[in-house]
Amino acid sequence: MPTIMTLISRRCTRRLGTRMWRRGANMEGDTANFIETEQIVEAKGLKLSLLQVRGSIPLLWEQIVDLSYKPGLRIIEHDQMSKVVERHFLDLSQRYGDIIAVDLTDKHGDEGKLSLAYAEQMQKLPNVRYIAFDFHHICGNSRFENLEVLYEELSTDFEMQRYLLVDAEGNIMEEQRGVIRANCIDCLDRTNVTQSFLAQRSLDIQLRRIGLLSPGESISMFVEDYTMFRILWAEQGDEISLEYAGTHALKGDLVRYGRQTFVGSIKDGVSALSRYCLNNFHDGMRQDAIDLISGRYSINRDGMSPLQSHGLDSLSYLPIASALLVGGLTLTSVTIHHAGRNTQQLVSSMVCAGAAAGMMALIKANGRQICSRPRLCGLL
Repeated sequence: MPTIMTLISRRCTRRLGTRMWRRGANMEGDTANFIETEQIVEAKGLKLSLLQVRGSIPLLWEQIVDLSYKPGLRIIEHDQMSKVVERHFLDLSQRYGDIIAVDLTDKHGDEGKLSLAYAEQMQKLPNVRYIAFDFHHICGNSRFENLEVLYEELSTDFEMQRYLLVDAEGNIMEEQRGVIRANCIDCLDRTNVTQSFLAQRSLDIQLRRIGLLSPGESISMFVEDYTMFRILWAEQGDEISLEYAGTHALKGDLVRYGRQTFVGSIKDGVSALSRYCLNNFHDGMRQDAIDLISGRYSINRDGMSPLQSHGLDSLSYLPIASALLVGGLTLTSVTIHHAGRNTQQLVSSMVCAGAAAGMMALIKANGRQICSRPRLCGLL
């Protein structure tokens, strides 16, 4: 089995940001959460390497937080959309060679519309192979093994892309000739599961090449080594997710164990709730910090600070609105409890209920203004 295995993920700095405030591509074709992951194996004096990349769907699109659990996606209409996609894949081709674009998004709802728009643009790029694979539909209910369907579709091209092989003297015996570019919506959970699956397939091929596996063997037959392989990919997925979304990756059990566990489901639920809170009430300030530190925003000492609050901006973290809403609901509960005693209590109960409902409507109507949002730089 391999002497040393290393997994390195390199995050592109061209479109840095947080999950909801950096989506899709900019006008130059740079995409959010673009990560180059390299799996390196050192054994028998040889070094073998496989590169894979992930990145947001390279269209102009946004998903602005508005207190909804799942804010709506919006494709930004622009006459340069085709050029944006072309620039993105031209850059990838120049760096990596042949590209296979694997789209793991759903094929219904807002995701479906985004996926369809992506597919339409990819038809204009004859030199890039595009594969749409509805991960949730095909691999739902922990049917992780159904990724075989995807592998059967791309295996020939994937294996032709090869991998890097360097001998003990540093001579290149084999070069990787292209990469798979995978995406879901966030390029986190589904993407990491899929990349780990493809990495295992390539690892089997590499180890057979250097004689550590026989033709009929797979690393999955060796429990200790396979467990370490899975843990490595799961922890790598967690680190990427922590930077972009602020929580560990969802579906981590699929990478670690090949199935969803009860404890894993609970952890995923907690992470999903944490993402909601971070997206709505924290990430705007974090995005400003990233834009400032990375140099994307330049300070103008003579101008007015863009961080000055005005209007509903002062309610960024819902302190006042939440207090009024909770107070209204509490008074409503108390007055309803005593409503049967006299007409005055019934009227009080109705007034409190109306006030609470009005506050909820006000919060919902001004969701975008109430949520924490970046102030230094625009979305593109």
